[in-house]
Amino acid sequence: IGSKKAFVWIQDYHLCLLPKYLRETAPKQLIIAHFWHIPWPSYEAFRICPQKQEILEGLLSNDLLGFHTRYHCLNFIDVVDRELESKIDRERFSITKSEHETLIRPYPISIDFEEITEKINSPEVKAQEEALIREFDLSGYKVLVGLDRIDYTKGIPEKLLAVDSLLDRHPELKGKIVFLQVGVISRLHIPQYKALNDEINSLIEAINWKHTANHWKPIIFVRTHFSLTQLLALYRISDMGVVSSLHDGMNLVAKEYVASQTDHKGMLVLSQFTGAARELTDAILINPYDIEQFGEGLWRALTLSDEERVRRVTKMREVVCVNNIFRWSGKVISELLKFEFKE
Repeated sequence: IGSKKAFVWIQDYHLCLLPKYLRETAPKQLIIAHFWHIPWPSYEAFRICPQKQEILEGLLSNDLLGFHTRYHCLNFIDVVDRELESKIDRERFSITKSEHETLIRPYPISIDFEEITEKINSPEVKAQEEALIREFDLSGYKVLVGLDRIDYTKGIPEKLLAVDSLLDRHPELKGKIVFLQVGVISRLHIPQYKALNDEINSLIEAINWKHTANHWKPIIFVRTHFSLTQLLALYRISDMGVVSSLHDGMNLVAKEYVASQTDHKGMLVLSQFTGAARELTDAILINPYDIEQFGEGLWRALTLSDEERVRRVTKMREVVCVNNIFRWSGKVISELLKFEFKE
């Protein structure tokens, strides 16, 4: 940018030290915003972090700091209050440290609703629907789908156990439903991720062995990257989307699933520990740590009347349509334009 003035918008936690470096390099040229895409922890969790001082000083070099939810904003303010000498204005959601003010704001991120709505009815998606039904033999079943990175925050074991609980309590569903989980393996060189993958394998084997009947098995796990066209096709053929994160900043899969339901066929079952749960209140909300309640949430979603399902999906689609990705970015940029460059 040379000697010009500029707005800089930084994305995510990897760059938490960057605002301070920018501020030191060009104190009067820049107005800096930063969006934090993951949850901000409570003080009890954050205080064990060895680099906590550097992280906070980096983030408080921003002019504007955004989180997904008001809850994460409050967690951040509470952490700063306990860790650093600063002036906090809780009414304005602002923190002043070393004469520099940082505004803290919630900006729930979203998706391109119109793009998904347009693509979902394309011939390419229709062709993929037929291909997926053939490949996984889904014809004639109620299809439940999950889409997650294989990560310990996503609640995949809890999801599998909830399907097990559902079939234990409602054995009449055996041979009538299929749960198709798509998960991309990541970070297997890290012991926790390898252990999670092994746990998932063991659970699938045990649950399928327990409930199998004739050629039917309840769980299909696919460790393959799906293109957007394939994902939209998967959402379209499903009767239920299941998002069971144990902790999630937002979870855009939930919003993608809702946007894809132009025919109002599929119902969303959503963890209360996602940012999306604060907007998509008409989903069937579940606590993924309570396996029995989670299983009953699946049952409730399967047995909703057509009228009730259409009502709920319609309301959720309206929320995602209005609060789309362009509204999210527009809010941040509008707030940035209120700042003035230092002379």
